[in-house]
Amino acid sequence: MSPEISSCLFGVGRIFSATISNVTFVRPAKFYLSGFSNIPHVTYFYIFLCFVYIMPVVGNVLLLSVIFLVKTLHTPKYMIVFNLALTDLCGSTAVIPKVLDTFLFDNRYIVYEACLSYMFFVVFFLSVQSWTLVTMAYDRFIAICFPLRYHSIVTKPAIAAMLLLVWVAILSLISCMVGLLDRLSFCGSLVIQNFFCDHGPTFRLACNDTSLNYMMAWVVFIVIICLPRILIALTYVCFAIALSRIASHKERVKALKTCTSHLILVAIFYLPLLGTNIAAVTSSLHPNSRMINSALTHTIPSLLNPIIYSLKTEEVLNSVKKLYKNNRLRKITLSSKGSPS
Repeated sequence: MSPEISSCLFGVGRIFSATISNVTFVRPAKFYLSGFSNIPHVTYFYIFLCFVYIMPVVGNVLLLSVIFLVKTLHTPKYMIVFNLALTDLCGSTAVIPKVLDTFLFDNRYIVYEACLSYMFFVVFFLSVQSWTLVTMAYDRFIAICFPLRYHSIVTKPAIAAMLLLVWVAILSLISCMVGLLDRLSFCGSLVIQNFFCDHGPTFRLACNDTSLNYMMAWVVFIVIICLPRILIALTYVCFAIALSRIASHKERVKALKTCTSHLILVAIFYLPLLGTNIAAVTSSLHPNSRMINSALTHTIPSLLNPIIYSLKTEEVLNSVKKLYKNNRLRKITLSSKGSPS
């Protein structure tokens, strides 16, 4: 190993190198997460993220519990809702606790392997959320465009197979994206200008050819952001055509109401994410703007999704009331049996 490379990483950490086909890969022991720069009282923002994290955990655990316990909700539609709540819970858990540990407790150095793992889980669960919204759009598409065949097309095995395909395909794609970082050499700056190990800011620190990583970033962007939005837009075009054939205004409004929750979820999830990525590609987006938008993208949908699918859904509200009544009756029965005659 050349003394020039060693001097670049001196004082930052030890160096791992592997020579394959006469190419040396230089891997640092740690990266440094810079977080926000020159923002006064930024600690309050991290405390805000802490409180925002508590609500998605409570809301999604409640929603998961209700769907699991109430047999009437064991339907294809609520299998998708269950999957969304699970990925929301895992996604926010992958990001926020580590952010709080990094910045509130000033543990800004992160081990190289831990950084790649961190990146994998954050991007993976975000991707699964995106394609879960596509699966929801498919469910609404069949319900509105083929109402008489809905129960024969949208079955539990069919939805289970779709969700399993989503998990496996995304697992393979994100594993490939993160794995390609392991072929890079980091012999310059090791400061990641973000609050987590984001893919773009990380691979741009490399001092050898990153063209393959750049191409992979575009593939992931298209597969996770662009393609799902196109498919969802196509389903709503089909909705519009189907609704135009319905003569009754009352029936049109009723059909539209079934899509309201999904439309809200799509807007909350994709608009900030798309805006950030377009701004990053087309202009020089300030790191602070990117990080704030990214933080809200990882937290706000997870916060609002369980509210939209509990407070706005009569089935879930009735199921919660039924569980509460059954629990009270069980307690009363147990107390009456335990009391002396």
